[in-house]
Amino acid sequence: MNAAAGLDFSAITVLCVGDVMLDRFIYGDMERISPEAPVPVIRQGRTVEMLGGAGNVANNILSLGGSAILLALAAEDEAGAILRRLIGERPRLDGVLIVTGHRPTIRKTRFIATHQQVVRIDEESRAPLAPDEEAALLAAIDAPLARADAVVVSDYGKAVCGEAVLRAVIDGAKARGIPVFVDPKGEDFSRYRGAACITPNARELALAARLPTGDEADVVAAARAVIAQQTDGSAILATRSDKGMMLVEPDGRMASVPARAREVFDVSGAGDTVIATLALAHASGMSLEAAMEVANAAAGVVVGKLGTATADIAEVQRELHGHGIGPDASDPIGLADLPTIRDLVARWQAQGLRVGFTNGCFDILHPGHVALLAAARASCDRLVVGLNEDASVARLKGAGRPVNDLAARATVIAAIRHVDAVVGFGEDTPLALITALRPDVLVKGADYTLDRVVGAEFVLARGGRVDLVDLVAGHSTTRTIARIGGG
Repeated sequence: MNAAAGLDFSAITVLCVGDVMLDRFIYGDMERISPEAPVPVIRQGRTVEMLGGAGNVANNILSLGGSAILLALAAEDEAGAILRRLIGERPRLDGVLIVTGHRPTIRKTRFIATHQQVVRIDEESRAPLAPDEEAALLAAIDAPLARADAVVVSDYGKAVCGEAVLRAVIDGAKARGIPVFVDPKGEDFSRYRGAACITPNARELALAARLPTGDEADVVAAARAVIAQQTDGSAILATRSDKGMMLVEPDGRMASVPARAREVFDVSGAGDTVIATLALAHASGMSLEAAMEVANAAAGVVVGKLGTATADIAEVQRELHGHGIGPDASDPIGLADLPTIRDLVARWQAQGLRVGFTNGCFDILHPGHVALLAAARASCDRLVVGLNEDASVARLKGAGRPVNDLAARATVIAAIRHVDAVVGFGEDTPLALITALRPDVLVKGADYTLDRVVGAEFVLARGGRVDLVDLVAGHSTTRTIARIGGG
């Protein structure tokens, strides 16, 4: 199977072993500099908490349509209680959290102001595994291994991935014919010998090989040195930031893919996305090279998002389509049916993300449309755009409209970076669509008043918000058509 054969990971279960942590994001407004010290003062707003570390790998597996089992340590403290609640809220995720009394649950708190991370506070212990922690982890490995199609080891150097645990996981998986993928930590990759693939970044590879990794030739030489000297036949997939990825296999084969050209907002968790996608794709039957292509597309999605992000299967398929890869590149990019969008919105909201919604005909796109979409996306974490279907546009706008059919309009709208998903609706108003999707933010132009915004009452009653954004004067599709002699 190759990357063009389509993506369906629904039958794949991945065991995630490693350091789990609670990622907390505190959003606020940076208003002034403190008189006490030259530091910003942040007026605290909303707080979002989500699974981090190995938990973010599991989140990505779920978002991509697979199932996950999470084996890790967590204390009986506030952060541990939140972790257990988050795991319990996620269908297709089983948590095997070993209770520890030797260390706190790892928590990383990030303060975000004006879409920038201002400071991060880490609560953790770096002590090695205590004997009872190690014994409990070893005793818990066999049962989830028996259910897994692949294993991901997320080694953040926070104790779980000790030598005994690594050997039990890798050897146990090999005995069952299950591939193991490792996100490594440290300079000694011999700890991961027997894994199917190790995914260091360029700096980690250079440290392990004690060789430079400045260009592709350097990366190949370093990867071959590590394969020959340390890993007992593991493939190396080196992630190289804006230079893409390079795969070097034990039989000498190598392949590379360029980075996806897009605006980078935040690289938090991009490595988790890469290894989750790689494991799912390879376990579904793809070669490592084809799986790397899919993982590269997923990485391109998440670096365009703020915070510890995941890549949804629809977003990855859209990214592949946008580069000429996919089962049917003639399909309108980003146009999805209602059940798919409804599930997508529910998953985003389960991750603590605010989902926005706006709608329109968007027949001939102009700067006013783009400004509206940019303002709408600035008010939320994910933006869904509802497009009037062709018959609906004709009823609203008259004969000769739309100029562009639904597929063409969806392709253009989905290509705008502010838009995360596109769905059509056949009614004259989007009320049924809004009640089905249950967005957190409803956005319309300031030419509307609150009482005229369809769906406003429903969104407000659920504790949501309605934003009326300023429009760019002098632009409209009707005027454009008139100027070109179309009406």
